[in-house]
Amino acid sequence: MEFEDFIRKTEKVVEEIAAASHGIGIVIGAPIRNPKKEGKDLFNAALLLHEGKIEGVVHKTLLPNYDVFDEYRYFEPAYDWNVIPFKGRRIALTICEDIWNLGDNPLYRICPMDELMKQSPDIMVNISASPFDYDHDEDRKEVVRLNVEKYGMPMIYCNAVGSQTEIVFDGGSLVYRKDGSLFHEMKYFTEDFFLIDLHELEKKAEVPVSASTLSMGADMRVAKADDPAAILNQLTNTHNIAQIREALVLGIRDYFQKMGFAKAILGSSGGIDSAVVLTLACEALGKDNVTAILMPSGFSSEHSVDDAKQLSLNLGNPYHIVPIQSVYETFLTSLDPLFKGTAFGIAEENIQSRTRGNLLMAIANKFGYVLLNTSNKSELATGYGTLYGDMAGGLSVIGDLYKTQVYALAEFLNLHGEVIPHNILVKAPSAELRPNQKDSDSLPEYDLLDRILYLYIERRKGPAEILSMGFEEALVKRALRLVNANEYKRNQFCPIIRVSTKAFGVGRRLPIVAKYLS
Repeated sequence: MEFEDFIRKTEKVVEEIAAASHGIGIVIGAPIRNPKKEGKDLFNAALLLHEGKIEGVVHKTLLPNYDVFDEYRYFEPAYDWNVIPFKGRRIALTICEDIWNLGDNPLYRICPMDELMKQSPDIMVNISASPFDYDHDEDRKEVVRLNVEKYGMPMIYCNAVGSQTEIVFDGGSLVYRKDGSLFHEMKYFTEDFFLIDLHELEKKAEVPVSASTLSMGADMRVAKADDPAAILNQLTNTHNIAQIREALVLGIRDYFQKMGFAKAILGSSGGIDSAVVLTLACEALGKDNVTAILMPSGFSSEHSVDDAKQLSLNLGNPYHIVPIQSVYETFLTSLDPLFKGTAFGIAEENIQSRTRGNLLMAIANKFGYVLLNTSNKSELATGYGTLYGDMAGGLSVIGDLYKTQVYALAEFLNLHGEVIPHNILVKAPSAELRPNQKDSDSLPEYDLLDRILYLYIERRKGPAEILSMGFEEALVKRALRLVNANEYKRNQFCPIIRVSTKAFGVGRRLPIVAKYLS
């Protein structure tokens, strides 16, 4: 939005689409210039195109500035509201957030639909680019239904589908009858097309509409579970995991297509994280376009290599074994004058990880691959990763999935036959950087840790609130201290495909240096 050239190009595209609007009306979204001298230079607008020209223009009123949204930085909010007459109908056309300001605790001071109702519209149309998270589809349905219920007219809700860097738009456009019943729900995670007879939207549904069960307001923008016993079920239930799988596949595919990339590479360790990423990448890009690199060291178990090989055999993707022991020993030899007399520790462990990162990046550079990162959200939250080692990559596939979700997703991927070898699912997770190492040596057990992290990150609960839910004080303080101390690592991390209500990245802006909250 800061480039004049971009605005000129959007204006040209609007003209091109308008030229195709003979005999039909086309609704599109576009930035348009603010002709007034006060305020920002642009409006976020919806345009109705008909017979080669712009028939109607609506400016977006509610400009979100939370999480991944940054609209108020670029756009001027609407200062007038008008319905658009079209072929005997009076359309109340709104944009995304403009229909979300309902309930007892509105986020904004104005409700655009209240203003449009003064002009007696017949139908509501809302165009949206509403990002996916694994709770959001039901929220959307209820928001649309409550608008229909409040204003007494049908609504067509059209949502974008596709991915833009870390954000996934999941489609799922909706059509609601005048009586508040769902008339049609379109496909998720893929483009779809549907013809609507508007007269059908005036009819009553055969099944009575249930009463509203959702409390509206700003709080609905975050996940609802507070009960520690219910959190894991919310994170790992089959419906959510199925949607997460589709979102991640779409996120990978669109990232590569839109960036002009074709092939991916990743380190395949024989662990659960790399197994899930490899499986999703093969689905998104095709098995021949994803290369797995197995990089055993002296601490790698034999079954880890065997498991990684079997996974690639199951998937049919190319793989190569590149042992790192000799490279690792060369590093130690070079560092011996400085390290001499010190005990083996974190520094020596991390050399292995950074060796792998260097080899992966070298292969990626040589052959034009993109390195897929395999870190999960539990690891990123607690800093359980090596900068410039296993934290290297061009795109993070599972960086918004807690470890318990990764296991649930792996089991889901195996529903119709074993793709991920059973041994990968059942063995204790380990970085294999020292003899007999397990993740649980450095971190609390994941089923406990993930609940605390979810409450702190997604639900924004403070230490006292989390402690009041029955968790041990030492465990909570340790977990939150790890999160707060490792912001500097996450600040250097690659883009993460977002599937939750609060992912690391542009939607979670915290200072690197701050007094700990725990």
